Amino acid sequence: METASLTGIIRTLFWLLIIYYAIKFFFRLFGPVIFQQVVKKAEQNFQQQQEQYQQQQQTYSAPKQDKPKEKKKVGEYIDYEEIE
Repeated sequence: METASLTGIIRTLFWLLIIYYAIKFFFRLFGPVIFQQVVKKAEQNFQQQQEQYQQQQQTYSAPKQDKPKEKKKVGEYIDYEEIE
């Protein structure tokens, strides 16, 4: 069984910090560009959905109703309460 040495732990922590700061640096460098691309793609999708919706609204014509039919009036609604 191998045991961890102090130099091995320090070396591992050093590499973890280097990797962490490298990722942080590249994210700050390329993050805005990636964010702009995501927003642009979402905007395009939204515009396509709006165009499809408008096309559907133009092709769909609602049936014309002259007068709504009157419902039969059966009677007055009475709310009953229980008596104990």
